[in-house]
Amino acid sequence: MKVEFREFDPFNVWIWIEFPSFPTEREKQYIEEVFDSWFFLGKLGAFDAENLPIQDAGLDISYMTYSDDREESTLMSLMHNMGEFEYERNWGRCWFDLGTSDSIALDMLINALRQLNKDFLQLETVIFGGENKNWPIPGRKNPEFINDEWN
Repeated sequence: MKVEFREFDPFNVWIWIEFPSFPTEREKQYIEEVFDSWFFLGKLGAFDAENLPIQDAGLDISYMTYSDDREESTLMSLMHNMGEFEYERNWGRCWFDLGTSDSIALDMLINALRQLNKDFLQLETVIFGGENKNWPIPGRKNPEFINDEWN
């Protein structure tokens, strides 16, 4: 599975999945479950790279005292929005507003997709950002926050 990054705006990003052929209904379900789960964790603030006390502790966590002290001092890292998954030919795509979630979220998604690729279905390519020249993205999917008269 190849991973590519194109122009990337975390508040307005399309994630593209290329399958070797037309995805089956079961393959679509697998992909959508991974992305739904990933987004749900992101919506709950799971991808906060500043608050990883267990990771930071190292290998020996036996009898570790878990402290929530950092939680109050860090900016919340929440994903904001997810569009519906769409399919055309051997491609799937979904739009996201990743909000203030940290880039660790992308690493975790890639890890999950790599394992999905090994165990359940084949993925050719995962592309973060940009456009697919054969499948243009619709007009702006994210809410317009800037007053048009200011442009």
